[in-house]
Amino acid sequence: MDLFVGQSATRSITLTMEHVKAFAELTGDYNPLHFDESFAAKTRFGHLVVQGGLMTGLLNALVAMDMPGPGTVFLSQNWKFPAPVFIGDTITAEAEVVSIHETKPVTQLKIKVTRQTGETVLQGEAWCYTLSPDHQR
Repeated sequence: MDLFVGQSATRSITLTMEHVKAFAELTGDYNPLHFDESFAAKTRFGHLVVQGGLMTGLLNALVAMDMPGPGTVFLSQNWKFPAPVFIGDTITAEAEVVSIHETKPVTQLKIKVTRQTGETVLQGEAWCYTLSPDHQR
């Protein structure tokens, strides 16, 4: 894929309790904020929240499958989580190309994840490297 500065891509998912359970089974993250309704109700969130890793996992799929595309891995991420994501929220991840290295397959991306209301739940930047079977390094 030929990339250009300003190019963007999005990917969305509606997060369910099944996603939360599957993520916990894979990672061991059984934080009561995700599973214990009475515990979560007594926090500033007031409701069960999904693991932050589910949001960042959507970003993994976005860069690896959509843009920059297949073969892409993260070199670094700098993300903030200004708001929680609740079970049942539909989140949309967006990546925008900020810069492209002149001689290497390295791309800097502006990252934002929003919920269905438009509220930002994750923001920051990432650097990506796109591996190709045609190149050794």
